[in-house]
Amino acid sequence: MTWTSLNAWVAMPEIFLLLASCAVLLIDLFVSDAKRHITYVLTLLVLAVTAFLVVNGYQATPRLAFNGLFISDPIADFAKMGMILGVALVLIYGRDYSMVRGLFRGELFTLTLFALAGMMIMASSVNFLTLYMGLELLSLSLYALVALQRDSVQSTEAAMKYFILGALASGMLLYGMSMIYGATASLDVFVIAHKIASGEANRMLAAFGLVFLVTGIGFKLGAVPFHMWVPDVYEGAPTPVTQLIGSAPKLAAFVFVIRLLAQGMEGYAFDWRGMLVVLSVLSMGIGNLTAIAQTSMKRMMAYSTISHMGFLLLGILVASPIGYAASFFYAMVYVLTAAAGFGMVMLLSREGFEADKIDDFKGLAARSPWFACMMMFVMFSMAGIPVFVGFFAKLSVLQAVVNLGYVWLAVIAVMFSLVGAFYYLRIVKIMYFDEATDTAPIEAGFDTKLVLSVNCVLLLVMGLMPDRLMSVLSQAVTSSLVPM
Repeated sequence: MTWTSLNAWVAMPEIFLLLASCAVLLIDLFVSDAKRHITYVLTLLVLAVTAFLVVNGYQATPRLAFNGLFISDPIADFAKMGMILGVALVLIYGRDYSMVRGLFRGELFTLTLFALAGMMIMASSVNFLTLYMGLELLSLSLYALVALQRDSVQSTEAAMKYFILGALASGMLLYGMSMIYGATASLDVFVIAHKIASGEANRMLAAFGLVFLVTGIGFKLGAVPFHMWVPDVYEGAPTPVTQLIGSAPKLAAFVFVIRLLAQGMEGYAFDWRGMLVVLSVLSMGIGNLTAIAQTSMKRMMAYSTISHMGFLLLGILVASPIGYAASFFYAMVYVLTAAAGFGMVMLLSREGFEADKIDDFKGLAARSPWFACMMMFVMFSMAGIPVFVGFFAKLSVLQAVVNLGYVWLAVIAVMFSLVGAFYYLRIVKIMYFDEATDTAPIEAGFDTKLVLSVNCVLLLVMGLMPDRLMSVLSQAVTSSLVPM
């Protein structure tokens, strides 16, 4: 490796973020609980500088670093911006919630920053070593965050389940990667793609490795039948951590899938497409049908996430830039929508009261007409009601599937989407037509209310002009998928 091939400046956002995370960790040791807002402000400042470095370093042409282990391309840069925004929303929405529950500590901020670093490394990795390193940095940070409420039996149980199943999935993923290495004698995504295309790879060994890769991917996305951890972790984790798990990492997982399947295993698209069809149909079916029976808002959102990951996989299985762009758009929209949904849960929570039951939203329109309207925007977007951006996210994925010739799959997706609309509209019904069981005033900072309102309104504004973001992401995908 030479200084020229090192090209470390390409990874400047990740380098800064890791160094700044360590600095925040050390500074927090000298900050008292009464002045913990200093760590909070520093963390947001780190996110702002990281975002600036990503934007400042953006180029339309992919650039390699660390002797081909790391890449900076448009799809990674846009995903990183989405991740940084998702993490910032977690900290802003979760501030008041964390303060009254004793979670407003340095561990929350530093572990969140390290999780973001893992996501960003995943997004820019084009080698199995760095892909796995980023994945484990993210996973280990999330395991610790889920268990942050040490006195809560529910949180500890959720963390143990997440850790055990996550370790099993990581092992399967690593085993799949080792088999791909055995089939191609390389860990580099582009070299693997070349060897598969030229027929130099051992097809049988690569096919076995592909099965394990898809298994690991299915777990990280929370797709059926690898979804067992999702509802328990969503319910057991503190709500800010639940928001973190349910938003930004989905973008990292999307790019992870693009690197592994779309770029590395493109030659076996026919094989992995069949597996993704099964995962997608099962996720949409079981996710939507099971969500109907839930009484917990967080468990309902968990099964909702599973169904949305089924939709996300629809675009990926198209195995074309059009499908990848549709899934990218879907992932971006989902990060904003999920963040707003969990933000509303935390907004209604207060000391000694968790607004994590569906009945806790009864009569919200009488208590706060504005935030009832904002929650309605979130539910309409998730349900795919026209005008809201969630509708266009689903439409773009369905169009890609229909163009592939899988009309039957698009019909199934629409049917399950109609099932999903039931439990989303149920929330709207109880907010506007049921009698309020809780009349306590909504306690939150002005900045939290402002950002949450902007987030929710954005779901409508983006729906009025969806082509702006879609065209940008389409260009990013096209520019990133050029052969290296």
